[in-house]
Amino acid sequence: MDPMTSSIVFIIAAFSLGAVVVMKRDTLPPKMRRGLALVSIAMIAFAFFLIVYSLFTMGSDAT
Repeated sequence: MDPMTSSIVFIIAAFSLGAVVVMKRDTLPPKMRRGLALVSIAMIAFAFFLIVYSLFTMGSDAT
């Protein structure tokens, strides 16, 4: 699998997890809510890093 494809799949998964946590926050137990929120924040932050990194390396010739 291409590294760019893996990054895109991770970005979609991270934002999807964040959306699910936000939409279902009323039905989650408080301890699980805190843990899922922290994990989703970390994943979304890393996804933003991947987006910015891919924009910086977009024109480079990666061999």
